[in-house]
Amino acid sequence: MGDVLAGFHAAWEFESDSVLIRFERGIRTPKLFQALGERRIPLEAIAAVTLSPGKRGTVVLHAVPRPGADPLMEAAAGQLKEGCDPYRLVLPAERETLAEYYADELRAQLAPDDGEPADRFLVAAPEAPLQFKAYDGKASFDGKLVSFRWFWTGASSAKWKAGDQSFLVTDLSGIEWRSPEVFEGHLRLLRRETPVEQPGQADQDPAAVVFGLGYGPVHESLPFAASVLAAVRASGPAPLSDGVGTGASAARAVRRDPADIADRIRHLGDLHQAGLITDDEFTTKKAELLAEL
Repeated sequence: MGDVLAGFHAAWEFESDSVLIRFERGIRTPKLFQALGERRIPLEAIAAVTLSPGKRGTVVLHAVPRPGADPLMEAAAGQLKEGCDPYRLVLPAERETLAEYYADELRAQLAPDDGEPADRFLVAAPEAPLQFKAYDGKASFDGKLVSFRWFWTGASSAKWKAGDQSFLVTDLSGIEWRSPEVFEGHLRLLRRETPVEQPGQADQDPAAVVFGLGYGPVHESLPFAASVLAAVRASGPAPLSDGVGTGASAARAVRRDPADIADRIRHLGDLHQAGLITDDEFTTKKAELLAEL
């Protein structure tokens, strides 16, 4: 088609085999969009196209991605807020007729089986090298190796004992990203083979970094996770697992070091003081931590 449809924060350029999404840079543009810059979405990566009313006199054109087609959305595992969904184009309501035209044009080009899960990533992942600061360490990825360097102000004693860590993507089976916008957010690397079971708590796992107030924001940690996930998938198929996979978490009862409990309570207090958790949430979580002693 070759036409361009501009909305708030982004413009979509329609081509014969793809949609090129260019995100704006500005104070009001979500930081994740600014970090992504632009993304080319092949038509075969789109499962459906919808147009619906938005907020405050807007309409939303939404290209629904196929499951398994985009490493960014696979890593996010449904945790992105609506306003940070890169597949949504928000437009003024008076452009609804034009948006409907492009929605129909896109639908006409989708294959009947485009709603089926993709057997490989069809959308390019953010390019390495990438890095970000977590609460307990600095994470970096050069395309082949993921490295964690611990901070003495945030890392647990278990991580200090283990020392700084490096992981080849060929030794990984996937990633687990828990949004920093929820309590106990983290990024965990899932290993193909481990001598011992990975700790259930991310702050005890040398293969994970934990997020905190101002640490590991979505626009830094999610592209990082997507890039690692794409490299892992490209290195070979992951072995069959026992239910622990990308976007999933394993709850395990772990008896923890008193020093680590103190670290987590201190971090909990920081979140409470900043107004990010309520009094009841603080009291409940503190009691849970103390119960693990």
